[in-house]
Amino acid sequence: MFEIGFFSIAALAVVFAGISKGGFGSGAAFAAAAILATIIEPGQAIGIMLPLLMLMDVTSLKPYWKKWLNRESVILILGSLPGVALGAWLYSRTNADVFRILIGVIALGFVLWQLAQRAGVLKPAKHHMPDVAGLIAGALAGFTSFVSHAGGPPAAVYLLSKRPNKTEFQATTVIIFWAINLAKAVPYAFLGLFTLETLTLNVALAPFALIGVWMGVKAHHWVPDRLFFVLTYALLTVTGLRLIWMAVT
Repeated sequence: MFEIGFFSIAALAVVFAGISKGGFGSGAAFAAAAILATIIEPGQAIGIMLPLLMLMDVTSLKPYWKKWLNRESVILILGSLPGVALGAWLYSRTNADVFRILIGVIALGFVLWQLAQRAGVLKPAKHHMPDVAGLIAGALAGFTSFVSHAGGPPAAVYLLSKRPNKTEFQATTVIIFWAINLAKAVPYAFLGLFTLETLTLNVALAPFALIGVWMGVKAHHWVPDRLFFVLTYALLTVTGLRLIWMAVT
C-alpha cells in the first residue's frame, strides 16, 4: 500500500477532497474514495478516507464556526443516523463488487444531478421543505455517505430550499458531515475497515488533507464554482464508469 505510485495517487486525491471540503460544499470530496476504489478494495478505500475526512472536518469548522443554519443542521444530522445504520447493515452482507457498483452509480448520479441543476432541469424547491423532508434527506445522506462518502446531494436538495447564502450553505455542510462522519466511525471500526496499515497511511496523508482544506478555504472566495466542478465531473464520470466496468467484468 505504500508503493510510490499508490501514494502519489492517494495524496492527490486527498488534496482534491480537502479543497472540496474547505471551499465547495463537501459534495465532491467523495471523488477521492471513488478514485482509490479503482485501485484497491472499496472497503479499504472508504476506510482510508474516513479519518482524513474527519481531520478535514475539524480543520474546516473554525473558519465557518456558527455560520451554519442551526435548525436544518440538527434535522439532517438526526435523519442521517438510520441511513448510516442501513449502510453498515448492507456492507456486512455484500461483497466488494456490489460496493463498486454502488460507488460508481453514485458518482455518475452526482454528475447527472449537477448537470441537470445547471441546465435548469432541476431547480431548488420554490418553498421551504418541511422537517420530514429534511429527515428523509438526512437518511439518504447518511446512507450514501456510509457507502462512498457521498452524502452531499441529498443534503443539498433540502438545504437549497432554505435559500442559504454561499457561506451559510458551506458552513452547514461542514457541521453536518462532521457529525455524520463521527457516527460512521463506530460501525467502520466494528466492520474492520480500520487497520494498522490504513491508519499508518492516514498519518502519512494527513499533511495533504490539511493542505487541501487550506487551499479550499482560500479558493472559496476567488475560484469560480464552475471551474472546480468541471474537473470534478470529468473525474467522477471516468471513475464511475471504471468502477462499474470492474464490477461487472
